[in-house]
Amino acid sequence: MRRAIDPQMKMNAVDISQIKFDLHSRDEIPKLLMGLQYIYCNMELKEKVFKILEDIIPEGTDHNNGRPGMELWKILVLGTIRLNCNWDFDKLQEIANNHKTLRQMLGHGGIWDDDYTYALQTLKDNISLLTPEVLDRINKLVVESGHKLLVNKKDDNIRGRCDSFVVETDVHYPTDINLLFDAIRKIITLIAVVCQTLNITLWRQSRHSLRELKRLFRKAQTLKHSTSKDEDKKSEREQLIKTAYQAYIDMVSTYLTRVKDTIKSLRAKKLGKEESFIEIEEFIIHAERQIDQIQRRVMNGEVIPHSEKVFSIFEEHTEWISKGKAGVPQELGVKVCILEDQYGFILHHQVMEKQTDEQVAVPMVVSTKEKFPKLSVCSFDKGFYTPANLTELTEILKKVVLCKKGKLSLERAEFESSEEFIRYRHQHSAVESAINALENHSLDRCPDHGIEGFKRYISLAVLGRNIQILGSLIQKKNLNNQKIIDGLRARKEAEKICRAG
Repeated sequence: MRRAIDPQMKMNAVDISQIKFDLHSRDEIPKLLMGLQYIYCNMELKEKVFKILEDIIPEGTDHNNGRPGMELWKILVLGTIRLNCNWDFDKLQEIANNHKTLRQMLGHGGIWDDDYTYALQTLKDNISLLTPEVLDRINKLVVESGHKLLVNKKDDNIRGRCDSFVVETDVHYPTDINLLFDAIRKIITLIAVVCQTLNITLWRQSRHSLRELKRLFRKAQTLKHSTSKDEDKKSEREQLIKTAYQAYIDMVSTYLTRVKDTIKSLRAKKLGKEESFIEIEEFIIHAERQIDQIQRRVMNGEVIPHSEKVFSIFEEHTEWISKGKAGVPQELGVKVCILEDQYGFILHHQVMEKQTDEQVAVPMVVSTKEKFPKLSVCSFDKGFYTPANLTELTEILKKVVLCKKGKLSLERAEFESSEEFIRYRHQHSAVESAINALENHSLDRCPDHGIEGFKRYISLAVLGRNIQILGSLIQKKNLNNQKIIDGLRARKEAEKICRAG
């Protein structure tokens, strides 16, 4: 049984609509909570959001029976605040259990549940129920609500800015020998756990085995190629390196053979869980690939093609990205493309798996146009340009701000020199501010696992950012209203003093 929110308020609890905030606060928490409060208090928006959140409930769940799970509203609040404030789950647990205003937003504060606390695993399990599709649908509603608040805008046309950036995955710098050590470490650890569970002593010395492997790994890792001009010394060092690498992969191969024999024996006796064996065999595939690449590179002097390389055995979606930025030769992660409007809302985003900028330019605009038909102008960096992209985008949008690569024709040069084109091109740099804000609010590095976890993390960050912008608009509006009220009150007091005088 899982509900969007408990309709029955706790005794002495503060209604979410009555939560008070410091309008002068510059921190992101009040802004995000004000945005969430607006969603909760706008009945039409609230019903739509709650309806979408119900899609994360597994099919076949009985809504009237069973143990109650975490309310959907709490999952949304905790998920967005974790990303918006760039917290890990430990920090989220601490704040959720002790931050007064946040607990009021979660519906706590009454006599009966004032001391209610959230367990760490409870937070992880429930926030992971959110899906990118659900979050993107909620994000569309948030952006539409933000547009409705901007009543002073001169026109309702949406002008977009599109750019991409790299979100790093939580991995170490990859080399073939440390990836091999990662694989064999997991293999030995997992098979030792299986044997220990079955009271089998085959792998009782697993820790000693790992220490021996690490010793050989460190020896191979620390040997450097000689820079001497003496060819004999160079040759001697090369042979020393090959010997160290060979000793390392020989020991790894020995352990791989032992593990395979253990799995074969346990399967024959029908002991252990098949899921555990499958997981171990996946790491064995990684280990054998790395052994092959080490032998080809070190022993045979081959250059391993980039397409054959893997940059993490845990986060296999990790890519090696070189964008040519000064001081940043490469980044390990996945590129993300965003399209922002003139008000700062992120209309659409896309995780670019094995894709380049020019491949996503048209899909980004098409998807955004489906959500927001009033999109009429969009600007891009030169990296998004291809002749086909320019042609297709011109058919979709009223104006495309995309600089052409190479030599320009007289007609194109005149178009790109026009005052309107230059104005939009200068405004395009504002998208870097949105990217910087996203990176400051958690999108510098993704700690969540797997490509699905990565996509959920990106969607939560984008939603959290848009709710914060919505809350910032509400904060400014309330602050202006408060100034007007204070001014009227001061004027009345002055008039009263004048009459008395």
